Amino acid sequence: MAKPNLAYIPATIGDKVYSILPSDGVGDFDFTRADGSSPTGVTRINAQGLIEEVASGENRLNYSLLDGEVVGCPSLLLEPQSTNLVTYSEDFSNAIWLIQNATVTTNDVISPDGTQNADKLIENSSNSTHRILTVSGLTISGNVVISVFAKKGERNWIRLTNNNIVGAFFDLENGLIGGVSGGIDAKIEKYNNGWYRCSISATAVANERIGVYLSNNGVDTTYQGDGASGVYIWGATIEQQSYITSYIKTNGSAVTRAAETCNGSGNADTFNDSEGVLMLEASSDETTSVIWSVSDGSNSNAVSLYYGNQGVICDVFSSAGTRTLIATMPIGFRSNMNKFSIKYKSTDLAIWLNGFELAVSTQTISLNGLNELEGAYGSGSFPFYGKTKQIQYFDSALSDTELEQLTSWDSFRAMAEGQLYTIE
Repeated sequence: MAKPNLAYIPATIGDKVYSILPSDGVGDFDFTRADGSSPTGVTRINAQGLIEEVASGENRLNYSLLDGEVVGCPSLLLEPQSTNLVTYSEDFSNAIWLIQNATVTTNDVISPDGTQNADKLIENSSNSTHRILTVSGLTISGNVVISVFAKKGERNWIRLTNNNIVGAFFDLENGLIGGVSGGIDAKIEKYNNGWYRCSISATAVANERIGVYLSNNGVDTTYQGDGASGVYIWGATIEQQSYITSYIKTNGSAVTRAAETCNGSGNADTFNDSEGVLMLEASSDETTSVIWSVSDGSNSNAVSLYYGNQGVICDVFSSAGTRTLIATMPIGFRSNMNKFSIKYKSTDLAIWLNGFELAVSTQTISLNGLNELEGAYGSGSFPFYGKTKQIQYFDSALSDTELEQLTSWDSFRAMAEGQLYTIE
């Protein structure tokens, strides 16, 4: 296979995103995240599978977990602005938390960040609900995502609620979701050492707050407590988002993680206006368009791979402003780690996904002045938010055999683990 002109594989943390090709640094990206203070509250999953806070302005190499264990190489994590509105996310003994028919033992066990700072919620001996919830409600609108890290103790069920109105049951022994109220989505993610991140997303309600209930059977939240049983909890969040993002740590006030950008790779000598291939291995939970593109700094002269409202989309905007739509894929592909590419050459365009050619076009195109690869359109609109494992750019149109090889997985195991499936 031909050697790419530009290649990026996540390898280092810092204020730059370094490409491995070209070797002279022309392919390096400019990374920005305008952190307001230090510590930042911004986190990643490190190579040991632990949640780790990153320094101000530092990019994030995030490792994927499969059954709580790190698998594969890291990805570059880019996320939109988001705020954790829970002001004490790890201290459940603080006065912002209302504890009812229960007690909290602080710093009782090792948390997902590897230190002994996780608390235990213990039921009392009354026949009632045993719970902890934020005292003050929040006035917010739109979508909200509520989450908490939890680990089984003597009890293995919790119910996570949205202001005690709707919620979902979570099985902390088997990593399963139980009963879910109508109108919400529930998600459970396994971390190391028996921890799970449990979350619900819904439309915000009046006086929004988070509640964690103990349950003795995964159905009831009112039961006769024994005065000793409980679960471990850590890292609570309330985000005004349509999907859950990486954990944001707080300790006394709400913390906002600024939006992240990654732009400015390559120059006019890197890219070929006449023909080439842009390849991407990435995933995204965004519900609006997010883009990686080669362009001239405008939206009307660009080769793009992106996740849009129709699924995964690849297209070319010619210098004449004419859009050539090559292919769309189901929205379900968004959160998977996909390997896809677009070959562009006048009258010879094609899109490949995970080893298969999905669509071709013989439309005439005309591109001019391509000089930059970035995680957005050329104008900076529709920035990419998600996880990126690799980017390659070739300055010639590859053969079908080469495109199949470029977008294929090395093995069934690599495909399964890359998309976070469990092999049994």
